[in-house]
Amino acid sequence: MSSLTVRGGTDAAGDPCEVHVVDGVVTDPADLADPARPVGDVLDASGLRVLPGWLDLQVNGVAGIDLTNEPDRLWEAGTALAGFGVTGFLPTVITSAPEARARALEVFAAGPPAGWRGAVPLGLHFEGPMIAPTRKGAHPEHWLRAPAPELVQGWSRTDGVAMVTIAPELPGAGEVIDLLVARGVLVSVGHTAAATTQVLDALDRGARVVTHLGNAMPPIQAREPGPAGVALADPRLTVGLIADGHHLHRASLTGYAHAMGPQRTLAVTDCTAALGLPDGETRLGDQHVLVEAGAVRLVDGTLAGSAAPLTQCLRELAAATDWPTTDVVATCTSVPADLLGDPGRGRISPGARGDLTLVDDDFEVVATVVGGHVVHHIDSFDGGDR
Repeated sequence: MSSLTVRGGTDAAGDPCEVHVVDGVVTDPADLADPARPVGDVLDASGLRVLPGWLDLQVNGVAGIDLTNEPDRLWEAGTALAGFGVTGFLPTVITSAPEARARALEVFAAGPPAGWRGAVPLGLHFEGPMIAPTRKGAHPEHWLRAPAPELVQGWSRTDGVAMVTIAPELPGAGEVIDLLVARGVLVSVGHTAAATTQVLDALDRGARVVTHLGNAMPPIQAREPGPAGVALADPRLTVGLIADGHHLHRASLTGYAHAMGPQRTLAVTDCTAALGLPDGETRLGDQHVLVEAGAVRLVDGTLAGSAAPLTQCLRELAAATDWPTTDVVATCTSVPADLLGDPGRGRISPGARGDLTLVDDDFEVVATVVGGHVVHHIDSFDGGDR
């Protein structure tokens, strides 16, 4: 039996918090009354916020690893992400050769190497290739494809595909959305020039997310609100925001967040291989990108993902809104967990997974706990009272 007690900290609301994790599951203290029970490891959280483990549903890479170009390094990426407070994530494969998606599925299905610990991949996010050429952003145009049933053969939640971003205005998109929804895949509207009616049709078919609101889509117009307007107005949608200080003006972030509220706001990083690296050259898929002053761009200046951790995104959200910390934190905990149909994540309650992110008052990550194991600590942790 493995056991970890996290004590001395406060929860997101600022109330005293003690968390007990036994065999990877948060346990009610009343169930631990047996004096003969081994105490196990104790993690001192004095002066820290003890939060549910952070989830990021749009991760292109980290620490020099590009998950489109190097899918075999998936588990290495998971280990690196734990250092940024992430306990679960969707490895995101951008528009690319079919072989890249096939290999990513193979690596995910094979599972981690023996003894591996880190942020857990919760399924793949295929961002493309069924996106609009006029709104492709940093996606390579030569790999774009029209929606077709044969293209998504084998794309199901059971087979490891958790989420797909698609432009609903493309011919054949409706049929593909129907197929994906029936297979348990979360469908997201993004990289799109869709008219309002086309977005609403996608929602009627079961699409439930918008990929990075305000980016790679047309602006709102008075009589044609389009994807952004529908995203703000329709309660069926949860909306991804890249609050990295580059993708959205602070005023846009404030307006979007206030329009949707924390229950429909999904904080994502869209982080790339640049996360954790200094400024300089790196990659996004098969493209060279340049990181300068924290922004990641193609050589033509197009934004190409981010170099931001969730820490930065939560700080931006907190600064842009009047939300309490509990609501800010929900955007990368309970909101993504509920989207994925996994209420055992993103919360600290008896029966939930023992995934925790410990931070200071500025969201700086001090420790990350996955399944009751301390997988990252700014100081070494080998059990005992710290």
